[in-house]
Amino acid sequence: MNALQIGTLLIVFAGVFGAVNHIVFRLPSAIGILIVALAASFCVLGLDALRPDLGVATEMRQFVTEAEFSRTLLEGMLGLLLFAGALHVRLEDLREQAWTIAIMATLGVALSVTVVGFGFHWVTGMPLLAALVFGALISPTDPVAVLGVMAEANLPKSLEAKIVGESLFNDGVGYVVFLVLVGLAFQPVGGHAAADTVGIIMFFLKEVGGGALLGGVLGFLTYRVMRRIDDYPLEILLSLGLALGGYQLAVALGLSGPIMAVVAGLFMGDIGIKHAMSEQTQAYLSGFWTVIDEILNAVLFLLIGVEVFVVTLNFDTISAGVAAIGLSLVGRLFAVAVPVVLIRPFREYSRGVVPIMTWGGLKGGISVALALSLPDSDWKPLILTATFIVVVFSIIVQGLTIAPLARFLSQEPE
Repeated sequence: MNALQIGTLLIVFAGVFGAVNHIVFRLPSAIGILIVALAASFCVLGLDALRPDLGVATEMRQFVTEAEFSRTLLEGMLGLLLFAGALHVRLEDLREQAWTIAIMATLGVALSVTVVGFGFHWVTGMPLLAALVFGALISPTDPVAVLGVMAEANLPKSLEAKIVGESLFNDGVGYVVFLVLVGLAFQPVGGHAAADTVGIIMFFLKEVGGGALLGGVLGFLTYRVMRRIDDYPLEILLSLGLALGGYQLAVALGLSGPIMAVVAGLFMGDIGIKHAMSEQTQAYLSGFWTVIDEILNAVLFLLIGVEVFVVTLNFDTISAGVAAIGLSLVGRLFAVAVPVVLIRPFREYSRGVVPIMTWGGLKGGISVALALSLPDSDWKPLILTATFIVVVFSIIVQGLTIAPLARFLSQEPE
């Protein structure tokens, strides 16, 4: 199938599964689509076990492979999703939580990678560097999953700003850590990776700092152009060009595309909307990006659900995946608790901030995409399956329970 046929089928399936969820389950849209997609996938696998001569599972496996989840997300959808998410986040809310977000997105990620990596090494016996790669791809919270769930969770503003703000930035940091560790763990024999400390620091600064700078510059230039015009179709087109073109430019320059998209989206969603757009443009632009966000989220969660066709499900991989759920939660606890302890003497935190942020650190499609992007090795099937299990658990179980948990823990004692 060509790209247009694959895209058409994804849109059709996302619409059908979304309708089933809306009529039957009435769950939050993204979670419902994932559950329906998983149920449909397991039905196909069951049918294949009963009637292997039909070859239905083989056809679906070929379709999923041709859809190229990793490339579709990392090179196509991610820039749009992050830009759309950041566009609806207020800079003022992030400024109030700046230190918390910054420390959790850096020190927190490092702590989680270490805890999960060493734990997964101990549980599975895989080489430590390969286990740390798993830690790097599963530790950052997924901004797409977080934004999709938090929109319907009705959490307190300050708490929502911490969770959403951290998720917008820690995936960019985690992605850089992932790239460094992949170079160390899977480099060819005799090859060289940026193993020296200075090289790693410079690589990190270039990716993260360069991506943020590029996002700010492109956002400012687009803002200056928008101030000179009042034509909402053209301004929407400019914002779309900023998200798509800026992301591809960042990748071409060797900078962090996710960080670029987040910074550009924050700039346009705050300064751009306040000072460069009429009320009519604001309404149309917000509506346009809300629709883009909803459609791409539906397709993304559908893709996660059908990835079951390319993972290796057996006793060993499922056991490792269950253990990985526990490890990811412990790693997340360290990532939240240590920064909170460090900052608590200088500011107050709301009740239940540590358990709520630990449980609200959702994993999502970015982790699956990174696992799929790994070079072929003996450990890739195990890493991919464990990642898939953690992501499904995170989105469904944590995503459906974070709101009641937050309400319960935020209650003042009588």
